[in-house]
Amino acid sequence: MKKILITGGAGFIGSHVVRLFANKYPDYLITNLDALTYAGNLENLKDVELLSNYKFVKGDITDESFIDNFFAENDFDAVIHLAAESHVDRSILDPMSFVKTNVLGTGILLNAAKKNWDDKSNKLFYHVSTDEVYGSLGETGFFTEETPYDPRSPYSASKAASDHLVMAYHHTYDLPVVISNCSNNYGSHHFPEKLLPLMINNIIHSKPLPVYGKGENVRDWLWVEDHAKAIDVIFHKGVHGEKYNVGGFNEWKNIDIVHLLCKMMDRKLNRVDGESAKLITYVKDRAGHDMRYAIDATKLQRELGWKPSLQFEEGLEKTIDWYLANKDWVSRITSGSYQQYYEQQYSKR
Repeated sequence: MKKILITGGAGFIGSHVVRLFANKYPDYLITNLDALTYAGNLENLKDVELLSNYKFVKGDITDESFIDNFFAENDFDAVIHLAAESHVDRSILDPMSFVKTNVLGTGILLNAAKKNWDDKSNKLFYHVSTDEVYGSLGETGFFTEETPYDPRSPYSASKAASDHLVMAYHHTYDLPVVISNCSNNYGSHHFPEKLLPLMINNIIHSKPLPVYGKGENVRDWLWVEDHAKAIDVIFHKGVHGEKYNVGGFNEWKNIDIVHLLCKMMDRKLNRVDGESAKLITYVKDRAGHDMRYAIDATKLQRELGWKPSLQFEEGLEKTIDWYLANKDWVSRITSGSYQQYYEQQYSKR
């Protein structure tokens, strides 16, 4: 049985990756390692926790002694590394926690793999990163795998540093690695501080919809389930030492997304068209706010055969429907009581 360690598997993207791998590959033993900080939620994985090929371990990737013993005891064949601090606003307020988790934590994982993988054949360290490492684009052009790094926030700088560490271990120690850099993800189980779940929840409760600056910043949007499928493809087919950009080919201005979201929500909530748009409130722009991200995922499509399955409007419809059907989940997340709730439910099983 192939032993796969997925770090950060209780988070937004991680939970979708765990779900896909645990269900699709019954001959893989999937170990989910997560520290269960504010964005890690075991409730995201209720549907897979009883599978015989899945187990959860609570642990911190910055605890070197724990990680060394963990690797030695489990003899992992591969790592899919998603554990990270990931919110730009939080990185501006507390940059050192991002340095600790994203840089030191990645280094500790790499070192553990190096020490325990004497035979590197059939081993893989897969590092999942972000398009934000490339900096900001003008009105034209796309990020490719050859775009120079130019991070602008403590978050993106910490992810850039971790990317460089991964490649350094590949070149210095011949560690088998791949890296993917993705655009903005959206979909179910997204922590409600991010743009789309925040706006959906605020519209439901008729709260203000805060938009940075004029809302003209552009992002490329990737449905999280398409991202999980891309990770699956890269994990199994990616060339060691290579980077792959993952994007949805869906560029939208933030303000246009919010208006579209308001229109969809008015229809689904049986409100008068335009009612939710009245909640839009422009706030002071974020420090160092990158103007535009756009991913060129041609390499991934051409070499490995992946392409996104959904256009943004269809994915947004599915995302809204999930949040409307799971208001209790959102309520527990926003109140901060979700871990206590889950532990109570879990103890009854």
